[in-house]
Amino acid sequence: MATLNTWGYFDNMRRSFITGTAAILTALALSGCSAGLGSDDSPDFSTDSGAIGAPEQIKVEGVFPGSDGLLSSDAGSSSTEREVITSGYVTITVESPQDAAAEAIRIAEAVGGRVDGRSEYAPRGEDRGSATVTLRVPSKDLTKTLDKLRELGDVQEVSLNSSDVTMESRDLDARISALSASVDRLLALLASASDTDTLIQLETAISDRQAQLESLESQSRFLSDQVSLSTIQLNLVTEQVVPDPEPGDFFSGVVTGWTAFVAFFSALIVVVGVLVPWLILGAVIAGIVLLIVRSRRRRTAPKSAEVSSPA
Repeated sequence: MATLNTWGYFDNMRRSFITGTAAILTALALSGCSAGLGSDDSPDFSTDSGAIGAPEQIKVEGVFPGSDGLLSSDAGSSSTEREVITSGYVTITVESPQDAAAEAIRIAEAVGGRVDGRSEYAPRGEDRGSATVTLRVPSKDLTKTLDKLRELGDVQEVSLNSSDVTMESRDLDARISALSASVDRLLALLASASDTDTLIQLETAISDRQAQLESLESQSRFLSDQVSLSTIQLNLVTEQVVPDPEPGDFFSGVVTGWTAFVAFFSALIVVVGVLVPWLILGAVIAGIVLLIVRSRRRRTAPKSAEVSSPA
């Protein structure tokens, strides 16, 4: 019994020695590997442009269109073109709103723009009329067009607002690409399907995906139109007619009275000029009637004399 206990004791000692030795060797191996990685003989991936981990230039297929699939350290700012929607309004005082509106339309169409709306208002009260024109101008020619519009008259107010829709546009493009690929895969499955239930499910899924795809493409076209053409609302107004102030002294009263006197007789002359043709026509008709009446009196006069003579 003592022999068995002694043998068990030595067996436990042997296992402990083997375990400790293995732990020491493992620690030495790890320390040697770390020292080797930190030495000067390790490969430098940061300076080799052809290495796998080179940060300066990593080729990725189809990431940013127009950049040859290359991502640089400032790819987020330089390789992605911003898409901005610009809109605003301009108020200009002109002599003739109708003529100025026609000239503004000509200026917009000369740079490839178009007119989305036009309204003209007749003079009312102290206002001598106005016009409102909604112009769509290419964004790249917006500054040049505004400079030409300023020449129409006196600029009263200019307001421009910009909205960056780059993220919305990129999101739409990604969703359109994903849906197009999904539709292509479903069409491929539809061509190889033979089960009726499978065909019905595939056709339903394809119809749903195509409807979503057409909706996204419509949104993308609208967004592209808003980005490529800026919207300018042009307000063309005239100076208000200020009424004459009331006379405050004798001299201004005389001037006001004389002005009213001249205006009265001017209006009277106009009225007479309007009535002259009618007066002439009335005189001619009255003369004809008078001649007819006199001729009838001359005919009835001898008859009355013959009747009275026998009596």
